[in-house]
Amino acid sequence: MVATGTRLKAGLVITAALVLAGCSGGGLTPIGGTTTSAKPAAPAAKLTGAPINGTKDVTVNMPVTLTADGGTIKDVALVDGTGKPVAGKPGADGKTWSSTGQLDFGQTYTYDAKALNADGKATDLHGSFSTVPPGTLVRGMLNIDDGGEVGVAAPIVLQFSGHIDEKARAAVEKALSVQSDPPNTGSWGWLPDSDQGSRIHYRTKDYWTPGSKVNVIANLYGVPYGGTAYGKANLTLAFTIGRSQIVRADVNTHKMTVLRDGKVVATYDASMGSGASQDRVTRSGTHVVTEKWQDKDMSNPPYYEHAHERWAVRISNNGEFIHANPNTVGDQGNSNVTHGCINLSTADAQAYFGTAMYGDPVEVTGSDVALSSADGDLYDWAMGWDQWQALSALH
Repeated sequence: MVATGTRLKAGLVITAALVLAGCSGGGLTPIGGTTTSAKPAAPAAKLTGAPINGTKDVTVNMPVTLTADGGTIKDVALVDGTGKPVAGKPGADGKTWSSTGQLDFGQTYTYDAKALNADGKATDLHGSFSTVPPGTLVRGMLNIDDGGEVGVAAPIVLQFSGHIDEKARAAVEKALSVQSDPPNTGSWGWLPDSDQGSRIHYRTKDYWTPGSKVNVIANLYGVPYGGTAYGKANLTLAFTIGRSQIVRADVNTHKMTVLRDGKVVATYDASMGSGASQDRVTRSGTHVVTEKWQDKDMSNPPYYEHAHERWAVRISNNGEFIHANPNTVGDQGNSNVTHGCINLSTADAQAYFGTAMYGDPVEVTGSDVALSSADGDLYDWAMGWDQWQALSALH
């Protein structure tokens, strides 16, 4: 019995030794033979801001942007010197953030934000910058009433209250957008400064498509105009192109024809510029209706002063009108005796007056003097399309 017990005890000792041998190395080997290890830490996210910390004289039309590399942006705060927040929004992927609110001139701004890496560990960013002082703020004005209706040759005129440096004009044009439904091909063109300041016109290649819906956006706030001048405010405009009404006046046949939507709706006997001198010629070329008055006091020294005329429709700024003149009724339809205007009978002038709107084209043919830049502000259609495009700072 004793010998048998001794052998069993020895067998237990051998089994324990085998177990201990299998535990060498400090751990168990899992089924399948692979070993486990700790997951490495994710690299820290990098967060950058623009303008960078300490930047001075930042233009106010420049958005503040934050960008995360290897993480997502959280907890953004952008405030001015008084603590007033500036609105902004993150990008779709969460890796960028851009300000959408307006920055003010002559302010100091501070931004704070975090970028979280894949482990949720935060990288903080703090920065500040200052914007340019206000200098001279130049206002822009558009010539068409918001919600208005205009003719098919209507130019869009953007008149500035001060001078725009030639080196700044490309930046101004990039801030301008004209969209229409249906689409119409057009281009901006810089014309010589007026008494008020610089001006830029938008003209289509061909007449506008009747019924077009047009939207103009001018993001001019803070755009540098040269020196210490900047854009004062953004502008928007929405208007509609009306019916197509084209007037054709032939100096040689002494007739004025009105076409509406491609069909002749009226033909009037007319008398036009006599041509006795260069300032008594009705200019050939495409004029544009700009204004109209039921009663108009007209002067054209040395020929006449303070003549009372009725049913007057201005077609250029050089003194050309379509208006009633009872004194030339005997000449209308057979000879030209005016000082450059298109004379109609009172009844015909009144009938036409009621149909005229800003932007209607008036195409004059047959005279030996062409409409040009010497004839006032709206000579846009006196130029060919290539010539017009060359007036763009982006052409």
